[in-house]
Amino acid sequence: MAAVTGIRAAGGVAWRPTDDGVRVCVVHRPRYGDWTLPKGKLEPGEHALAAAVREVAEEADVRGVPQVRLPSVRYRSEGQPKLVDYWSMLAVASGGFQPDTEVDAIRWLAVDDAIRLVSYPHDAEVLAAFAALPSVTATVALVRHAHAGKRATWSGPDVGRPLDAEGWAQASTLAELIALIRPARLVSASPRRCVQTLDPTAALLDLPIEVCGDLDEPQPGQQSDEQILATAARLLELAGTGGQSAVCSQGKVLPGALERLTGRTDEDFTTPKGGGWLLAFTADRLLAADRL
Repeated sequence: MAAVTGIRAAGGVAWRPTDDGVRVCVVHRPRYGDWTLPKGKLEPGEHALAAAVREVAEEADVRGVPQVRLPSVRYRSEGQPKLVDYWSMLAVASGGFQPDTEVDAIRWLAVDDAIRLVSYPHDAEVLAAFAALPSVTATVALVRHAHAGKRATWSGPDVGRPLDAEGWAQASTLAELIALIRPARLVSASPRRCVQTLDPTAALLDLPIEVCGDLDEPQPGQQSDEQILATAARLLELAGTGGQSAVCSQGKVLPGALERLTGRTDEDFTTPKGGGWLLAFTADRLLAADRL
C-alpha cells in the first residue's frame, strides 16, 4: 500500500458482463452534484481492500469480488492530501438500491459512456486503466504462513511447528481479507503452520483445506529451483480451473515462484509472515500481483 499522510480512501470499478461487453457502475452524489466511482474513507485500522469492498456495497448496493488493483489517485481534499486506492470488482450481486443523501442515483454504463459521464479526470483515468485490462479468469489470494515462533526453540520436527499467539492473530486478520475474494478452494503447503494459517478462513467460509506438497519449501538435499518450479506450476494449475482460490505457502519459494510467473526479477517479492498477494490470471498467464 502506498504511504500517505492525510486522508485515506478506497473504492472500486464494479463491473458486470453483458451480451455486448461489460457495464461499470458510477454513482451520483447530490451534495457535490457529480458523477463518480463509488468510494469512501477508511475506518480506523481498516485495510484499504476491505474499505473498497465495503464502500462499493454501501454506496451502490453492489457486492463486488476484487480482482486487480487499479491506479491510485492523489489530490487535495478538505485542505489535506488524499489518497484513493481502487480495485476492479466483479459484481456478483446487486439490487435494492435506495437513494439517500450521500448517493441518490447509480448507472450501469459501457466504459466509454462512463468515461464521458464522470465529473473528474482522475476517475476517467481509472476507468481507462480498467478498460485496458484483459479478461480476468481466476484470482488467487497467495499468503505466506503466519508467525510461528523460532525454529530453534521448537523441539519437534519442523513440519509440526505451530502458530504462536501472534500468528493466530495474523491468521484471523488474513481470513477477513481472503474472504473478500470469495474463494471456492483453500490449498496449503504441508507444514502445520501453513494449514493453521488458513484455519480461520476455513472456519469462516466453511471450506476444507487441501494439502499440497508442491507448495512446500525445499527439503534437505533438494534443489530450490525444483521446488520453486513446482510451486509456480501448481499456482498456474489452480488458476487454470478458474474462479477464486486461496493458497498458503512458505517464504523460501514465494519470491522465486512469483518471479517466474511475472517474468520480473527487478521487483521485490519478499513476503513477510502473515503477508500475501492478490494474483489475477487471464487464461494461463499471471496478469497482476498486488500486495495484500
